[in-house]
Amino acid sequence: MHPAEQSPLPRLRPRPRPGLPAGRRRLPAVLAALLGAAAIAGCGSSSHSDGTAADPAGVTPASAPIYLGATVRPSSSQADAALAAGKALTHQEDPYKRLLSVLQTPGSPTLDYKSDVEPWLGPHAGVFLRSLSGSSAMLALVEGGLTGKSSSGAISFGGAGADGAIVMDTSDASAARSFLAQQAKRAGARAASYRGVSYEATSAGLAFGLVGRFAVIGSDAALHQVIDTTQGGAALSAAPGYAKLASAEAGGALAHLYVNPGSVAAKASAAGVSGVLGPLTGGRQAYISLVPSATSITLDADTLAAPGTQPGLLSADPEAAQAFSSLPGDSWLALGLGHLATNLQGDVAALKGVTALLGTEASSLGTLLEGLLAPVEVMGANTPRARSDFGSWQQSLGIFASGSGLLELKGAVVISSSNAARSRAAVAKLGAQLARRGDSISRASIPGTEAALSARVRGFPLALYIAAGNGSDGVPKFVLGLGEASIGAALAPTSTLANSASRAAAMSALGGAQPSLLLQVPTLLSLLEGIGLTESPPVSTLLPYLRSITTVSGGGQDLGGEIERFRVVLGLSGSGG
Repeated sequence: MHPAEQSPLPRLRPRPRPGLPAGRRRLPAVLAALLGAAAIAGCGSSSHSDGTAADPAGVTPASAPIYLGATVRPSSSQADAALAAGKALTHQEDPYKRLLSVLQTPGSPTLDYKSDVEPWLGPHAGVFLRSLSGSSAMLALVEGGLTGKSSSGAISFGGAGADGAIVMDTSDASAARSFLAQQAKRAGARAASYRGVSYEATSAGLAFGLVGRFAVIGSDAALHQVIDTTQGGAALSAAPGYAKLASAEAGGALAHLYVNPGSVAAKASAAGVSGVLGPLTGGRQAYISLVPSATSITLDADTLAAPGTQPGLLSADPEAAQAFSSLPGDSWLALGLGHLATNLQGDVAALKGVTALLGTEASSLGTLLEGLLAPVEVMGANTPRARSDFGSWQQSLGIFASGSGLLELKGAVVISSSNAARSRAAVAKLGAQLARRGDSISRASIPGTEAALSARVRGFPLALYIAAGNGSDGVPKFVLGLGEASIGAALAPTSTLANSASRAAAMSALGGAQPSLLLQVPTLLSLLEGIGLTESPPVSTLLPYLRSITTVSGGGQDLGGEIERFRVVLGLSGSGG
């Protein structure tokens, strides 16, 4: 290997492009939604045990493509867990204080929880959208409540805002009605009625009303749908997919996010949350629940494996766990994916979706990852040639990174092969395809391989090595590596994750599920800092949160009844304060 290719990655300086879309400057959509759910869950107290204790999903229309629900008056132990997790993640003494801004309407002064909300708020609250076209507006509102960076400080429903509503259970209907009337007056709303139910609405379409025992603030059309549901319309809580997934929710969950990409409303838009979760869940109905504790945050992504749907990146696949276990034992990043012959195209789409969240401004982390994924994208193309050249022998895929510093950094994409001759021939075929893209390809000779090339891929600052050979486990492997040392580590690791302490710890954190994802966050941040990428958005935006996370562990399991669960556990470094 040439000395220049043994050197660490060059220090990269972010150069944001003017006019970068707002969605790229904010927290990633799904993360914002889940953090918002955690915050909603933690802002209440358990001092009230009265109220209807009714589920807002029971008055949410069944057609809602996205629903965020939370227990806002948790038990003492649940509240303590939510507060501890919030402090650990944000290092703020009162991490949920700002969330009251989601109830702040135009013209309203800053709300006080004790005097304005606590007297009437019931145990549960939810937010739903009638379509996903306004999800960015809703998520911006949640993020603004968390970070205190909201531009307007006012709720964004109706007009140019989100087409949906906040639905809150109440413990005192009279107090709730007074609160709604006061907020409506400040927003300039006027009296209105629908199907015999009186409410108030502004000229911009923001509506306030008490529907049964539920306080509702949202778009005029969404409030109408809540009324329709209470008067006999189909409710989300009784929808077959939602009900089935909700019944599998783990104990201790304080919040959940439900997305139904197959609903009529969702089909109109592939943006926002659906656009992110689609590749991750394979377009299946997904129910992501959140369980906080003093030392971790657990996310259970349950999907409904209905006939005709394909698994996404987050799926319960034994081949994925097996691919993970065969990776080098000193890996600080490891990901396993299975059944590539049928899943690779979707897996590549999901991985590219993740890189899209990181932005594509020049010299950014997103650009680097796009360059690294370029050869995999060529192999996963939906063409007869790609299926013949690459799909005919692919089994499972592993991605790993190891090394505590830039000089020791190793990383590779490792694909297990069912046919050594075909995967060996694929080295030259991939090189030819990359050359046609304009990438620079040259021959290489690497001990222990049967075929090897060096590729300079656009957008990636180092040479990638493409090689094929037999692994030490006897399985033919096709490898895309960062240097010769990475090829050697992939084919003949000195140890594997199968018997490692890190895998055992991940399995313990996951409750016995077979791990297929591992990330040691401090090592990643140290490397990113070394090449200047912690200064680039969105890493710089997320840095305070990332510094609070020690590990990310993930693994899937089949729960039966067509439900698959992929659990992700974020280990937290401390209680903050």
